[in-house]
Amino acid sequence: MKFSALTGFWRFWAFAMVTFCLALTVTACNPQGYKTQAARVPQIIDTVLSDPKSFNYALINEDPNVTGFVYVGLITENGLTGQLEPELAEKWEIAPDKKKVTFTLREGLKWSDGQPLTADDVVFTFQDIFFNPKIPTDIQDVLRIGKSRALPGVRKIDDRRVEFTTPEPFAPFVRVTGGLAILPKHILEETVKKTDSQGNPIFLSTWGTDTDPRKIVGNGLYTIDQYVATQRVIFKRNPYYWRKDPQGNQQPFIERIIWSVVENQNTILLQFRSGGLDISEPIRPEDFPILKKQEKQGDFTTHVGGIRPVTTFMAFNLNQGRRNGKPVVDPVKSKWFNNPKFRQAIAYGIDRERMNTNIFRGLGGLINSTIIESSPYHLSPQEGLKVYNYDQTRSKELLKEAGFKLNDRGQLTDAQGNAVRFTLMTNAGNVVREAMVAQIKQDLSRLGIQVDINPINFGVLIDKLDNTQEWEAYLLAMGGSKEPNSGANVWLPDSRSHSFNQSGAPGKPPLEGRVVADWEAEIGRLYIEGAQELDEAKRKQIYGQIQKIAQEYLPWIPLVNARVMAVVRNRVQGVNYPETGGALWNLYELRVED
Repeated sequence: MKFSALTGFWRFWAFAMVTFCLALTVTACNPQGYKTQAARVPQIIDTVLSDPKSFNYALINEDPNVTGFVYVGLITENGLTGQLEPELAEKWEIAPDKKKVTFTLREGLKWSDGQPLTADDVVFTFQDIFFNPKIPTDIQDVLRIGKSRALPGVRKIDDRRVEFTTPEPFAPFVRVTGGLAILPKHILEETVKKTDSQGNPIFLSTWGTDTDPRKIVGNGLYTIDQYVATQRVIFKRNPYYWRKDPQGNQQPFIERIIWSVVENQNTILLQFRSGGLDISEPIRPEDFPILKKQEKQGDFTTHVGGIRPVTTFMAFNLNQGRRNGKPVVDPVKSKWFNNPKFRQAIAYGIDRERMNTNIFRGLGGLINSTIIESSPYHLSPQEGLKVYNYDQTRSKELLKEAGFKLNDRGQLTDAQGNAVRFTLMTNAGNVVREAMVAQIKQDLSRLGIQVDINPINFGVLIDKLDNTQEWEAYLLAMGGSKEPNSGANVWLPDSRSHSFNQSGAPGKPPLEGRVVADWEAEIGRLYIEGAQELDEAKRKQIYGQIQKIAQEYLPWIPLVNARVMAVVRNRVQGVNYPETGGALWNLYELRVED
């Protein structure tokens, strides 16, 4: 799982199915100019809310990111059916004991620089990068197996075959392993071996956004041709990508993708309506009726799918640890946040129906689980999942039980007389989320709680969550997957994306005095058990129990998700919009006709 800058941003390539949307600011440059400059080049102009933080696949912890265009894995997922399909590997075989998987690569694979892509690259990617204890990648968390948390074994059989072994059966192994990007050994091997003055691999500073993008070697549909900070990323077709159509024509057919940076969703709407963009996804609920009416005039199609496959939620910082003797969270507030009744009261105090009606224009859906609805492991309220429908009376009862009361000025105070006040962050420029935190502020004020809302740059926000741990509450979304183990990097207590109670920043000493609650440890234990279990009915029971615990203790307070919606110019041919969204999931076969 990765944090997403836009609600419902899911990589069109990976199993979370994140697709990219971006727009040019009016002041930076006019997207229409790109069409004039390269009228004969088949291209798509697309949009995003923030700059990439890195070009290094292993170190990226947020969506959107550039890697979906530049890298592919051994297998992929069909956007319509959800079925696994061959990508770099033409086939895979699972041993009868379920502890060995052999992938066979396609013949003649090449990197974007023309060098051969072989089993050596696969072994290097896993053994030297993903499994490397000196490289802080959260990919390790989803690959660790069983109670021992052992990593798989990987070995080269020959130039085209790679064998993975596990100490015990691991249900999500093929889906998780096969979907990870394969990286170039001939480019990155030296960066892993060499260290800087602090003893860290040079790899950790390799392929940052200050890198000449033309030097980045990939195996996907595109390579990065140009990056101008705060303005754009331009991708050009990779001539060595393996796919060809039945007639033998090189895919993808679209020569260039222009991915431009804007930090305001209103600008995206303006530029799409003026003809400057070819695609906008996701579109905001309030923009849907405007765009729907203009389809014929603007020569585009509006696509609508199901509820977005992400979890949009609010979370409190439950960390009771200290850094250099100083608590990362004010101890007074930490005591509130770590009281389950306080979190439950907050959940009951948020009017999600009003949020759906006013902010999502009735086009959203209330979510109650940490596992997306399209997953076969999702537990519904009808199956016993607890639901927090708006109930101020119940909220006040819980606050009273937890020792809170109103003072004579109408402020909610704790037993020591401290007024309840906290800061709620979200990513600036996401108008929907900014409206959501504004409503939460209003709703909780009715309980006597003062909420200070603080929209900040997405990259800065992620840095606070991942590195400094200096925050009180946030509202964001996590990309989801039909396979729950993709969330192991979030829910295992010592994993790198366990943001509501981080063990510490990557590469730094663990926080002093950090406390892991019993329910938190139990979720982690069940995640391990769920990955070990091969019986699908039993797996569903295990993940059902996880969802019940999460809804009882609320490390995340699930809110509302919109439907997946996109608008695409009719000049872009071949769009086959999935129920889970992702207009570009089949980018390799799309064409542009002018």
